[in-house]
Amino acid sequence: MLIVHCPVCGAEGDETDFHYGGEAHIRRPATQDPTTVSDAAQRDYLFMRRNPKGLHFERWRCDRGCGKWFHAVRDTVTMDFKATYGITELPPRELMEAASGEWAAFFKDKLDAAKPSRKGKSS
Repeated sequence: MLIVHCPVCGAEGDETDFHYGGEAHIRRPATQDPTTVSDAAQRDYLFMRRNPKGLHFERWRCDRGCGKWFHAVRDTVTMDFKATYGITELPPRELMEAASGEWAAFFKDKLDAAKPSRKGKSS
């Protein structure tokens, strides 16, 4: 049984109290004119998903409590939830650093942007 914790309302329960919503951090092709979206971009948005062994970043909905969507980090080998976080937030830094494969590539620029600047500091 999977135990899930909602970061919005604090509800906790097994996976039947929540609704799995697929992979997290998916962005719809952004445009005001749908005719400019390429077939490849539309295909990737609709059908291409990561399926890693290890850490996976997912969307879940709290059916038991608040009804809000949130993100979760789950290990697909052990089935353990490592963290849950708001739908507009990034996962904890240590989990982004621990991500491998396509997820590591996805979080690389986000980790680089969050690094503290060392300009003007002497060793």
